[in-house]
Amino acid sequence: MLKIAITGGAGTGKSTVARMFAELGAEVLDADQIAREMVAVGAPAWAELRRLYGPEYFNENGELNRSKLSQLVFADPEERRRLDGLIHPRVEAELQARVAELGRRGVSLVLVEVPLLFETGREAAFDRVIVVAAPEALQIRRLRGRDARSRAWCWSATR
Repeated sequence: MLKIAITGGAGTGKSTVARMFAELGAEVLDADQIAREMVAVGAPAWAELRRLYGPEYFNENGELNRSKLSQLVFADPEERRRLDGLIHPRVEAELQARVAELGRRGVSLVLVEVPLLFETGREAAFDRVIVVAAPEALQIRRLRGRDARSRAWCWSATR
């Protein structure tokens, strides 16, 4: 099976590129979607996050307040390492399981949208890498529109 990673900075258009491949019939997995599943209400990572950060980082319905947690981890490198250490191994294991299942089904090509491919050292798991890039001003505009974040936060996310 040929495994291709799609990566790039925040707001560069990774999801758009992944969607284009999916529309052509390719199997596409999304590491961010898997990460959201890992922290869904009741999931083991959700319980661990609740224990580590307390109820103030969760909404009334029990869902993780991703915005509040991201403010904490972007401001504190140690908290970001702690969060990454909790989430990344789970996401990687699930990605590997899903790729293996696709292989058992006879799929010969899979693309995986992986925002932090090089930062997490996972590039060796792929046969090819597509890096999606966009001008910084466009990234910031997309992030502000998508996430309703401040310009300063968006600028830091593009670094």
